[in-house]
Amino acid sequence: MTEIEASGDFVQSLARGLAVIRAFDGEHSELTLSDVARRAGIPRAAAGRFLRTLERLGYVRADDRFFALTPRVLELGFSYLSSLSLPEIVQPHLERLSRDVDESVSAAVLDGGDIVYIARVPTRRIMSVRITIGTRFPAYATSMGRVLLAGMPDAALEALLPASGLPSLTERTVTDPHELRREVERVREQGWALVDGELEPGLRSVAAPVRGRRGEVVAAVNVSTSATRDTVDHVVAEYLPRLLETCRAIDAELRLV
Repeated sequence: MTEIEASGDFVQSLARGLAVIRAFDGEHSELTLSDVARRAGIPRAAAGRFLRTLERLGYVRADDRFFALTPRVLELGFSYLSSLSLPEIVQPHLERLSRDVDESVSAAVLDGGDIVYIARVPTRRIMSVRITIGTRFPAYATSMGRVLLAGMPDAALEALLPASGLPSLTERTVTDPHELRREVERVREQGWALVDGELEPGLRSVAAPVRGRRGEVVAAVNVSTSATRDTVDHVVAEYLPRLLETCRAIDAELRLV
């Protein structure tokens, strides 16, 4: 039990309802009742009650044995995006950068130990999963994640990074916490991060920070490419300067907001 749960301010039914919604993702767009219960980590009977409630509210549709989210779920995130000027500021800059390098370009923010995509300009599909606004990946295995981790104060970073090993996503994934800390420190010193095949085999990406009015890191932008198309040297020599220039332009615009 967490401190929040023990305080009496934790509403378990709300937490379970949100877990049911999060059970659906790009790879699991349609689920059976049993699937939802398993992925949400709640009893089957409880999952059924939440699904029926969400269906009546218009957030879920049922088709025979399968359930799926409806577009109305977008309302839940719209208030956040509406209050966040960052995506609309970043998007035109991403579009220009993508045209310059002819590669997919994205922006993300940090949420706990994950990055969350807030803007994206895809040119071609280079990952096995489809990336959309709201897609989450573990920060430790991504270029944008390492940039965002490097922008954290030391105390906050130490609290976030685990003391034990990290799950291996590919044979290249950095799984040792001490090695990851050294890599984050190197990213902090050089001002950018390059990750080669740690999130998914054959995926290379380079990322740089976006800073707010007080100089704090508020987001990250990356350029992603395929290892079969671009060498690491080419990514650093050709894409990184344009990426850094783009981030500086976004920083300047954010200082005026």
